[in-house]
Amino acid sequence: MTLIALPAFTDNYIWMLHDGRGAVVVDPGDAAPVLSALDAQGLALRAILVTHHHVDHTGGIEPLRTRLDGPIFAPASEPVQAPFEPVRHASRFEAIGATFETIDVPGHTAGHVAYFCRPADASEPLLFCGDTLFSAGCGRLFEGTAAQMFSSLQQLVELPANTRVCCAHEYTESNLRFAQLVEPDNLDITQHAAHCRALRAAGKPTLPSSLAIERRINPFLRTAVTAVQAAARDHGAVGVDEVATFAALREWKNQCR
Repeated sequence: MTLIALPAFTDNYIWMLHDGRGAVVVDPGDAAPVLSALDAQGLALRAILVTHHHVDHTGGIEPLRTRLDGPIFAPASEPVQAPFEPVRHASRFEAIGATFETIDVPGHTAGHVAYFCRPADASEPLLFCGDTLFSAGCGRLFEGTAAQMFSSLQQLVELPANTRVCCAHEYTESNLRFAQLVEPDNLDITQHAAHCRALRAAGKPTLPSSLAIERRINPFLRTAVTAVQAAARDHGAVGVDEVATFAALREWKNQCR
């Protein structure tokens, strides 16, 4: 199995997983990069996976339908243009020999889902998380609440530590700058920031990350850590409740650029 991040727009990634013959793509906001990759590698498009309805994740679906030899999977409660196979929490399906399981992760949008994938070749599992989890960050709360997003992230962080985290945007460097504000003494954040700067300087993506890394550097997954709670209280959190800590962090991050 080969995993490819196809750049789109300013900072999106369309994820492609293929076995040398067939491919699955996730959140094709633009058809052009997908078509180019399919043609360049002689791949058949076997499935499209959609995490949520925003146009930068769905805008390429219609032009790809003529090349699609298989289903489109999309959240049952999101306004994605039909026809598609509706998925809900714990839906399971197979494509190109890999097994996928759907996880409901409301917060960024009301019906957002993530896809947990176990590749057929027994390599590390994959998490296609759309705009819910970013490296060192998380999505904005456009349609959901802080409590919903906190609960969604808790589901994801419980997945195996070696899970490769396939986020939909290249936000890592800016997220790490915020993480350093929250935990200035966290050496893992400092070291990972240097690593990511080197990757970007070489024209490479910072993704996929892994859940093992995110547990060490992502403030939105570290709401039980004393230093993170203290920083959140300095920015409006009341007490040490983890949801309140998360909400204060998210609002603080909204003000950062």
